[in-house]
Amino acid sequence: MTQDDFRRLALALPEAIESAHMGTVDFRVGRIFATLGYPNPSFGMVSLTREQQEMVVGVEPTMFAPVPGAWGLKGATLVVLAAVDEPTLRGALEAAWRLKANRRQIALLDASRAPTNAPVGAQAPS
Repeated sequence: MTQDDFRRLALALPEAIESAHMGTVDFRVGRIFATLGYPNPSFGMVSLTREQQEMVVGVEPTMFAPVPGAWGLKGATLVVLAAVDEPTLRGALEAAWRLKANRRQIALLDASRAPTNAPVGAQAPS
């Protein structure tokens, strides 16, 4: 994945915006859920819970690593852009987004994915 891929996936989440913090590109939904380019352009970061971080690092250690230091102990997780695939990155970004989004924003995402119950070709009642 590239920085542009990371950006595209982050901004595809409802009401996500791109901003900057401490010289780094960040993505917010009210609060920062991901950053890009720290510690260098080869990385992104997703803000997960410690439990989520342990899971992704344990399952995909070539794609994810805890951020060194205190931030990493709080769930900040590096994403190795050259190693991560799109479905895995999409899942990590969504998990981070859900931790920062409010109920209304989460409902927007869930509603966009809800299956319809009407059969294909069915007409709405008039």
